[in-house]
Amino acid sequence: MRTMAPTARLHQEALQFRLILAATYPFFLAAAAFHRLSPGRAAPRVGVPTPHRSIFGEARAMAVQAIPFAFMG
Repeated sequence: MRTMAPTARLHQEALQFRLILAATYPFFLAAAAFHRLSPGRAAPRVGVPTPHRSIFGEARAMAVQAIPFAFMG
């Protein structure tokens, strides 16, 4: 039985990660936009700095946090 070289396996996993990111990004973008525009969103507190991330950056961060669960198991 022939196994894959470690670099080839890492390259394949990186490619799979990018494909899953590209496939799921629109869903996370919609979720980030909905969260940003929802009326029940908490107002920022006075004196507490809030990170100003774009909707696109927020969607990417959500996707990057969620996708590794697809590779578990």
